[in-house]
Amino acid sequence: MKKFIIINPFGIGDVLFTTPVMRAIKDAYPDAFIGYWCNERVTGLLKDNSCINIIFALSRGDLKKIHHQSKREGIYKFFNLLFQIKKEKFEVALDFSLDHRYSLITKILGIRKRVGFNYKGRGIFLTDKIDTQGYSSKHMVEYYLDLLTPLDIKPKRYDLDLKVSEDIKIKSKDMLNRCGVKNGDLLIGIAPGAGESWGKDASIKRWPDIKFAQLADRIKINFAAAKIIILGDESERPIADIIVKATKDKPIDLTGKTTLEELAGVINNLGLLIANDGGPLHIAVAQGIKTVSIFGPVDDLVYGPYPFDNNRHIVLRKTLDCSPCYQNFRLGPCLKNRECLQGLEVEEVLNAVHKLLD
Repeated sequence: MKKFIIINPFGIGDVLFTTPVMRAIKDAYPDAFIGYWCNERVTGLLKDNSCINIIFALSRGDLKKIHHQSKREGIYKFFNLLFQIKKEKFEVALDFSLDHRYSLITKILGIRKRVGFNYKGRGIFLTDKIDTQGYSSKHMVEYYLDLLTPLDIKPKRYDLDLKVSEDIKIKSKDMLNRCGVKNGDLLIGIAPGAGESWGKDASIKRWPDIKFAQLADRIKINFAAAKIIILGDESERPIADIIVKATKDKPIDLTGKTTLEELAGVINNLGLLIANDGGPLHIAVAQGIKTVSIFGPVDDLVYGPYPFDNNRHIVLRKTLDCSPCYQNFRLGPCLKNRECLQGLEVEEVLNAVHKLLD
């Protein structure tokens, strides 16, 4: 087996969770050629990964958006994608999509070995499948590594892998310098959003915005030399505005001012990131940055920092009899007014910051 294609159309965290899979393939087959089929948004996090030879950046969601604007352009891009994948003559597809349409395409393109999860019977076009109702009881990375079993690859324990190019490091440093950051400054990032992939439901994963503002002020009192940086994409601008307006000592606000690559570059300069469950958290973990993360309805055992190291990562949550309520890819109705997040106090998060930085 020489040529593998990884299929993952999901968001930042999901894509980073597949990086140990690629490391394991390369350990087993050092000369392996690996293609990666992902969505357009996450391409910047993959293009400097030394395991990947070629990227196909066009998911079903991307195609729907293109098709909505121009049917002709959508049809052209779809068939061009098929042509580009077909000509590489992949032998093995590792399909993390949970969507039978991806494995159907790989079957039509002649990829003989197609490995993935059989979720709700959607694995009908896979040659090797693992039945699943969802992810629970262990981390997603470990579920993903399970797909190597049909390939007789026995993985080791790997960290997440994210490389930031020198060009992006320089751009990110320049950006920070223009904001008044000097070499040697203690930078503490706050990512108060909760991920684009959750759409309108993302708010249910967020610690209250006003508490982030109170935390930022408390950090400045306790760490006078620290500079606080607010991070997020443009869709999270309303959250950042609330935090900036409510803080006494105004933080640096980079919300919506970075590409995804530049966001990774900025996070690379942090001494600590404080974040809800979402992409920035996993970008930090993959670069060895210390994190304090806040989880509510989602199980941190499954979706939290990986591998977990309590000297570098602290996960905070209020455990209730109903939590975690996000099970088998479904979010149950909240009958307790998000008490799992609302009940977490600023002092508790500040204590975690002290534990990692003192």
